[in-house]
Amino acid sequence: MVLLETPLAELGRSAPDFELLGVDGRNWRLHNCVGERGLLVMFICNHCPYVKAIQTKLIRDTLALSALGVGSVAIMPNDAEAYPDDSFANMQRIAQDYQYPFPYLYDETQAVAKAYGAICTPDFFGYNAELKLQYRGRLDASRKDASDMTLERELFSAMQTVAETGIGPQQQIPSMGCSIKWK
Repeated sequence: MVLLETPLAELGRSAPDFELLGVDGRNWRLHNCVGERGLLVMFICNHCPYVKAIQTKLIRDTLALSALGVGSVAIMPNDAEAYPDDSFANMQRIAQDYQYPFPYLYDETQAVAKAYGAICTPDFFGYNAELKLQYRGRLDASRKDASDMTLERELFSAMQTVAETGIGPQQQIPSMGCSIKWK
């Protein structure tokens, strides 16, 4: 496992379109995921300890963002042949076990992760209603251990600001996690 931090965001960059298979058997496009006030694109996987540590927070925060008009989507970019824990069948199981309130999509070719510039799991991209990047930071100060539910909700607060004003915060702390497992 290689620990990486996300680079500085190219704020204002447009969200790349995609069409990916979801764990529900449906093909999803970018426009299917957007809320009226924005979109959170999350690159996650099944095996990364940094993602495992924040599962319940992802659910809590994406449900709260949905109530604010911000849609959410999770994309799994890892090479599932080399990392079987990240297989499509395991994606389906994880989504069911946690009752994901957002689409969980498989980026089998890794083209979408490359288009977004994703480098680790988790990697968060927060867009306003015009699908212009406003946030690329961490969920909170969690690491790979059991996550403290009382930590400041940095991602949620940032996306709440985006939903209300269309602009993200000036201060953004990079996300950190396991490197994407490229083919």
